[in-house]
Amino acid sequence: MKFSAREDIEAPIDQVFASLCEFEGFERQAMRRGADVQRVDNLSMPGAGMRWKASFMMRGRRRELDLELVQFDVPNEMGFVAKSSGMDGTFRIELMALSRSRTRMAVALELSALNLSARLLLQSLKLAKTTLSKRFKLRVADYSKGLEERLQRSA
Repeated sequence: MKFSAREDIEAPIDQVFASLCEFEGFERQAMRRGADVQRVDNLSMPGAGMRWKASFMMRGRRRELDLELVQFDVPNEMGFVAKSSGMDGTFRIELMALSRSRTRMAVALELSALNLSARLLLQSLKLAKTTLSKRFKLRVADYSKGLEERLQRSA
């Protein structure tokens, strides 16, 4: 199952990529929403090989997730691989400079099931795919707008 969205941001590609690399901020956001997040690598600079362990409540059960940054091409793209019991996922962010002050961000999430219970979960998600796709695109649009506003304030 795949979700994708594309948004244009009024900011240079280097600034957008640098903002996307503020991983501590994403960790804090997840913790504010009730997830336990731990960074489990010892890299000093952002790059491929960064890893996190997270646990969170979803559909009444505690879920465990291992997340790894597997692709890091400054300032063009980042790729993540997520693994949990029964399900794998990939998350990719691609940036393209449209001009010196405008960047297009493409975000894609793909989920795949490894066992029967995960297949049932994905099947139920497929029934609501239209709604979930709209929500995904709305979240990406909201994030892009907030990022644009933060970058314009700091400029």
